[in-house]
Amino acid sequence: MTFDVHQLDLFLLVGAAVTILAILAVLLSTRIGLPSLLIYLLMGVLLGENVLGIHFGDAELAQALGFAALAVILAEGGLTTSWRQVRPSLPLGLSLATVGIAVSITVVAVVAHVVLGLSWELAVLLGAVTSPTDAAAVFSVLRGLPISPRLGGVLESESGLNDAPTVVVVTLVSTGAIGDHGLAVSAVIVLYELVGGVLLGLAIGAGGAWLLRRIALPSSGLYPLAVVSLALLAYGTSASVHASGFAAIYVAALVLGNNDLPHRTATRSFAEGVAWLAQIGLFVMLGLLLTPSDITWSIVGTALVVSALLLMLARPISVVVASLVQRLPRHELAFVSWAGLRGAVPIVLATIPLAEDVTDAERLFDIVFVVVVVSTLVTGPTLPAVAKRLRVTRRSEPRQLDLEVAPLDRMAADMLQVTVSPVSRLHGVEVGELRLPPGSSVSLVVRDGEAIVPERRTVLRRGDDLLVVTPRGQRDPTVARLRTVSAHGRLGRWLDD
Repeated sequence: MTFDVHQLDLFLLVGAAVTILAILAVLLSTRIGLPSLLIYLLMGVLLGENVLGIHFGDAELAQALGFAALAVILAEGGLTTSWRQVRPSLPLGLSLATVGIAVSITVVAVVAHVVLGLSWELAVLLGAVTSPTDAAAVFSVLRGLPISPRLGGVLESESGLNDAPTVVVVTLVSTGAIGDHGLAVSAVIVLYELVGGVLLGLAIGAGGAWLLRRIALPSSGLYPLAVVSLALLAYGTSASVHASGFAAIYVAALVLGNNDLPHRTATRSFAEGVAWLAQIGLFVMLGLLLTPSDITWSIVGTALVVSALLLMLARPISVVVASLVQRLPRHELAFVSWAGLRGAVPIVLATIPLAEDVTDAERLFDIVFVVVVVSTLVTGPTLPAVAKRLRVTRRSEPRQLDLEVAPLDRMAADMLQVTVSPVSRLHGVEVGELRLPPGSSVSLVVRDGEAIVPERRTVLRRGDDLLVVTPRGQRDPTVARLRTVSAHGRLGRWLDD
């Protein structure tokens, strides 16, 4: 094979242009309320052979690239997920990722076979590839909603773990192995892959955190690279022993992200940037893989039926059954049911039957593509209104106190940047009345562009910007104290957060 530098130049030109357009699309999608993944998919379709002429039809390559992108997205999700938030909701999240997936696959498969007349193989595959929620969609959409930490923990843990069993099921069905092994053995295989991946992820995450806390790398830029590489190491190690790489990378990243490692903020920013790049490349590639001329009215009709089936029947039933392990109020269960966001995961899973030359795999891929578009259009833009209607949103705490955290790694401390908003009851409170935890102090007050070194009797005003320095171990109590005073004013000295 001859290396053509001009082809490389063209690839870099197109890749950079597409990436810049995709970044601008994030602004557009935020303003019009349209999920950005739909814009990325549309960009891929427009670049395809039916429009601009770029041909891409390699299902095996698409599967490999898709798995790599999903691994990076899961790593970013784990690194930015708070274990304190996820831990109380983990039983329900794990139940949704296993029992809920099994129930959803069963419901979709039975209806697709009986009502739509699909073969059992195709019906089971349709149920399997459309049942899991998408980590990228969940992390990007839900973290912008002021829902309770408990609900956020349920949905994030579900999306981080449900790829693992689903990939195994789709692979077993696509290769015909489920018929050779039987349901009992196949269930054992799924259990082994999930448990094995979780254990390896825990081991590599804990070992990597122990190592990074005890070595001094020559450059701060190496720490983010080391953390992401450790997460990918968990994926590769698990896959090499036929355990779930997706479970391993999410758990390893969760462990690493919740350890007190150097340069945590830089690591999370690096992971977020890489994950955005993975999302853009993934959705554009999947759009390229689609042939729009193959989307017939029959495909659209089937996809609409499947979308309604998922939203109105399969997802609600799976949530109710999964919630038997951890009860939630009905209105919260209703929100969890509606928030089953689909994205790239179902389309990536649909490339497995394509690569294995399963009968009618092309039709399955087209149906799944339309299902993802329809369900995203229905659930994504309506989620804020549904959350408000079901009363699962938190009170307007962020409007009372705007707070950002910057690490001071070499001092094992954090600097809190606090803005006294117009509705905050910090207004009129003296610095000494804040009664911050030991070691924490207000170091600077910026008022009308003028920096003031505060004293105990300095009175805070609306619009003030504060710099609060706190030992890392006292950060959470300090934040809690500031929010209490912001909500209750001087009465905060007698009230809990």
